[in-house]
Amino acid sequence: QVQLEESGGGLVQAGGSLTLSCVASGSIFSFTVMSWHRQISGEQRELVAAITSGDSRTYGDAVKGRFTISRDATKNTVYLQMNSLKSEDTAVYYCYAGRRGYFAWGKGTLVTVSP
Repeated sequence: QVQLEESGGGLVQAGGSLTLSCVASGSIFSFTVMSWHRQISGEQRELVAAITSGDSRTYGDAVKGRFTISRDATKNTVYLQMNSLKSEDTAVYYCYAGRRGYFAWGKGTLVTVSP
């Protein structure tokens, strides 16, 4: 089993930037998709950004133009660069990795954006 560990969350002012990292305990080469999701307390988890093994990227409407997902397979890491942060971006951010017949979630990292 592959373990995913997120880091990089914290408190930032509106308009600021943060970079989240998701490190996998094993190789990410076998995963067809890796993604970031977020969950605001009491709401459903939503897709923030996804990247495929072919480097195709997808973004949620709320973050298009502000967030960038990338991956470094040599470091087994997926990143989420978040710019122009807004108070509504406040949430727990989760990393996901999936391939046919298997998926894994990280435990999440909290991002708090102050007005």
